[in-house]
Amino acid sequence: MLGRAPYTTESDNKGPFLTARRADVAVVGGGPIGLAVAWRAASRGMRVLLHDPDPGSGAAGVAAGMLAPVAEASFGEEELTRLLLDSAARWPDFATEVAAAAGLADSAELGYRTEGTLVVGRTADDLAEARRLWSYQQGLGLPITALNATELHDREPLLAPRVRGGAHAPDDHQVDPRRLVTALRTAAETAGVVFVPSTVRGLDELDAGTVVVAAGCGAAELTGLPIRPVKGQILRLRAPGGEAPGFRHVIRGYADGRSVYLVPRHDGEVVVGATVEERGDTTVTAGGVRDLLHAATELVPELAEYELVEAVAGQRPGTPDNAPLIGPLAGHPHVVVATGHYRHGILLTPVTADLVVDLLESGVPDPVLAPFAPDRFGGHRSAPAKPGLAGPGSGRPELTEPGFADPELALPGPARAGRATSGPVREEIR
Repeated sequence: MLGRAPYTTESDNKGPFLTARRADVAVVGGGPIGLAVAWRAASRGMRVLLHDPDPGSGAAGVAAGMLAPVAEASFGEEELTRLLLDSAARWPDFATEVAAAAGLADSAELGYRTEGTLVVGRTADDLAEARRLWSYQQGLGLPITALNATELHDREPLLAPRVRGGAHAPDDHQVDPRRLVTALRTAAETAGVVFVPSTVRGLDELDAGTVVVAAGCGAAELTGLPIRPVKGQILRLRAPGGEAPGFRHVIRGYADGRSVYLVPRHDGEVVVGATVEERGDTTVTAGGVRDLLHAATELVPELAEYELVEAVAGQRPGTPDNAPLIGPLAGHPHVVVATGHYRHGILLTPVTADLVVDLLESGVPDPVLAPFAPDRFGGHRSAPAKPGLAGPGSGRPELTEPGFADPELALPGPARAGRATSGPVREEIR
C-alpha cells in the first residue's frame, strides 16, 4: 500500500472483486488489448479494475479486423513479422475461448473467417509493386502463392476484368472488431473484472498492484513515450438486400498506384479502407471517401451498387519504428505498457494479452518482448511531472515522468504498481 485509503468505486459489474481490498491490476484502456489483458488476468485469479469511460469506442470501432501477418509483412520488419505470426497462430484458440467465455455458439459469431487474402494489382505498375512485396514475403518463407489473372478470377469472379494478377495468402484471416469488443467485455465481466467508467487524468489516481496502460494514443500523455496519432479513414458498405457480398476473400489491392483493402462480412457488410495520414484529427473528408471508393470500385466494380452506410475516422497509435511498446515502463516497472500497435492491434491482441499477463505473474518479461521494450528509444525523455504531484519539499521523491505519484519500482508476483490514466483511449485501425 502506498499510504492510501482502501479503494472503492462504482461499476456496472457488482462482482466479487468490488471490495475495499486493493486491486492487483488496474488496466487503462478498454479496446481489445486492454479488455483481453483484463480478462486473462482475472481468469488467473487477479483482482482487476478496467478504467475507460466508453470501452470499445476508440479505434477498435473503426478497424477492419484483418488478421494478416503475411500480407502485411513489410521490408525491414522481420522481428515484428515474427510477432505477428506468433499472434496469428494463437488466434484460432483465442477466438474459440473468447466466444465460449462470452456465451456465444462459436467463433463465427465474432466474425472470425479463414478464407484467406488475395493481393491483386489492376495495372502493370500496380502488379509490379504488389509482386515486389510478395516476393520479399516468399523470401521469408511465408505462405503466399502467386496467381495469374485467370486463377484470380476463378477464385473471385467479381474482380474487375482488368486486374492483371496477384497472390493468395491462405493463412491471413479476419474478425469483426466490434463483435470482438462486445464479446471480450462480456468475458471480462464474467471473469470478475470491475469496469470503472471514468477518465483517469494521471497515474497517481489509482491504487493497484500493477497498472497496465493500454490506452492507445492516450498513452503518450500518461507515460511520456513517443506515440503519435496516425489518422485512418474507413468506409462501410452494404450489399443490396442485405445479402452476403459476392466475394469471400479479403482483397488487398493496388489500383492506379493507390492501395486499398476490401473486407467482406457474412451479414452483407464490406469494409473499405484505409487512408494513412500523419494527422491527429478524426474528420472524414470528401477526398478520403472519394479515393477509397474509386480504388475499391476499380477492383470490384459491383461495389458501386452497394449502399454507403458509414464513413468514419480514427487514430492508430504509431511509434518511431511502427512496432508496439510492450513491457515495463523504464524507471517505473510497476507500470506495464501495452500500446503503440499501429496497424496491427487486432492481430496482436492474443499475444500481447498473454505476454503481459505472464509478466504480471512472474515479474520477468518474456525474451520475445525484448525488441518491443518501451525503453528502446533511448534518446526520448518524458515531460516534467505535473505541478503539485511531487517536487522539492513535498516529502516525496521528485518525479521526471508525467502522471506518476510514487516511484515504487518493484514488480513481484501477481503484480505491483501504482496508477493509471487515460486521455483519448484509442486502439489501432486495421
